[in-house]
Amino acid sequence: MTAIAFALIAISSIVAVMEPFSTVAVFAALTGDMDAEARKRAISKSMKISLLVLIFFVITGNLVFKLFGITVAAFEIAGGILLITVALDMLRTKKGEYSAKEGDIAIVPIAFPLTAGPGAITTVVLLTSQATDLLESSFVFIGVLIAILISYIGLSYSSGLFKWLKNDGLRVVTALMAIIVLAIAVQFIINGILEVVKQV
Repeated sequence: MTAIAFALIAISSIVAVMEPFSTVAVFAALTGDMDAEARKRAISKSMKISLLVLIFFVITGNLVFKLFGITVAAFEIAGGILLITVALDMLRTKKGEYSAKEGDIAIVPIAFPLTAGPGAITTVVLLTSQATDLLESSFVFIGVLIAILISYIGLSYSSGLFKWLKNDGLRVVTALMAIIVLAIAVQFIINGILEVVKQV
């Protein structure tokens, strides 16, 4: 796989799994009564937390395997199964699933589990493990930055986007991204099985 191909896969995978449009829908629903300043603070806090968490896993991804004695193949298969459940969850309507009364929405649910959730964490760890050199590893880092930036922009204009796309539009985009995530999940599982076959 060329560096350019890996970069495209890394960036598209992280953006697709993070699925910012669904996060925008939830954020718009939860912050309808907030003033502009409170909304900005919530966006800034959630994106900072998400960035730190994902970068941590980009840096320490391979250490996770060594610490727990996990093979890349096993993690790919497990990650693929997890991503399938994430994709199925993406097909369900999330609006109204959370309540602003449950605490600081910047942390739950915007940072966890919508932005830096299990799917995104699994994806960056798997991509980091598949990187063959520092250049490819840097593309995972860039992918995280781009995905966070897209989420930040989307949340910043959430009110306008929510009114423009409406519920039906957001559901269509979510369904399309769910298909992409499913394809990524299947590929992770295939890669893991092929690696196990080679070892046998």
